[in-house]
Amino acid sequence: MDAYEIQSNLLKALSHSTRLAILDILRDGEQCVCHMEATLNLRQAYISQQLMILKEAGLIGSRRDGLNLYYHVIKPEIFHILDTVRSVTRVPVKLPKHSHANADCPCPKCNSVQTIPLKQISIRA
Repeated sequence: MDAYEIQSNLLKALSHSTRLAILDILRDGEQCVCHMEATLNLRQAYISQQLMILKEAGLIGSRRDGLNLYYHVIKPEIFHILDTVRSVTRVPVKLPKHSHANADCPCPKCNSVQTIPLKQISIRA
C-alpha cells in the first residue's frame, strides 16, 4: 500500500460525523459504549459499527474488564487533525455532557455501588 492510499484510508475513517463525535468523547479518556449511547442518543449496535471502523483504522483500542469493553484512543495525534479541521471550518462542537450517574448503565463507572455476595452476609440476632 503506498503512502497516499494509507493516508486516504485514515481520512475515510474520519469522514463520518458519528466517528468524529466518538473521538471527541474519547478525548476524556476511555469510555464504554453505554456512555457513548447516552451522550449521542444512538443505538449500541450502530455505535459498535463505528467503533469497529475506528479500530480497523488503528485509531482506537479496547480493554475488557469482565463483561464491559472500554475504548480508548491509541493515537492521540488524531486530535491535532480534528482541531485543525475545526479551525478551518470555524464550527465549534459541543457534545452534551453525560455524567456517570446513569442508572440504566451496568458499567462500574455508572454503578459504583459494590454488591456483597449473599454467602458473605451474616445476620446476627
